[in-house]
Amino acid sequence: MTKRTSAKYKIDRRMGENIWGRAKSPVNRREYGPGQHGQRRKNKLSDFGTQLRAKQKLKGYYGDLTEKQFRRIYAEAERVKGDTGENLIGLLERRLDAVVYRAKFVPTIFAARQFVNHGHIEVNGKRVNIASYRVKEGDVISIRERSRQLAIVLEAVGLAERDVPDYLEVDHNKMTATFVRTPALGDVPYAVVMEPNLVVEYYAKN
Repeated sequence: MTKRTSAKYKIDRRMGENIWGRAKSPVNRREYGPGQHGQRRKNKLSDFGTQLRAKQKLKGYYGDLTEKQFRRIYAEAERVKGDTGENLIGLLERRLDAVVYRAKFVPTIFAARQFVNHGHIEVNGKRVNIASYRVKEGDVISIRERSRQLAIVLEAVGLAERDVPDYLEVDHNKMTATFVRTPALGDVPYAVVMEPNLVVEYYAKN
């Protein structure tokens, strides 16, 4: 098992939720956390604990971002006019690796980051290998010609466990995706409930 796959499943078990809706998630078999103490009865979380958990879940969902990366995105969401929680989701969904994952070009968000880093993706015809690159409305994201028949791509396109959201226009024959608009929280097809409002509360106090 690769480090990335291991990390992905560990996040699921730590949260006690199948946060990506994956059929192979270990949470589908047992909901308790990893390790010898994983089956201990859970105490009720404090407000701080609930807020921290919401932050960890959202960070984990987008490929287990570092605290530095996540806090920087949050700070930007806070500066933008409007609801900070909604802004945070919009900024996270505009990351190139998130768009590649949403378009079903790859099976997981972890694979999306690696796929971008390895130079398989173009934005408006130019190769971009930075996973955190922020797409704009109207940008066309495509898989490079020579990478379109990779096994990981063909596997992802055939996945039945998730659909392409309507803020993307995707053509799997041409392997292109157009970022139509920045989504609101209610537009994003999370497999579990995400609570960016609790993330806002967490950072407001810490």
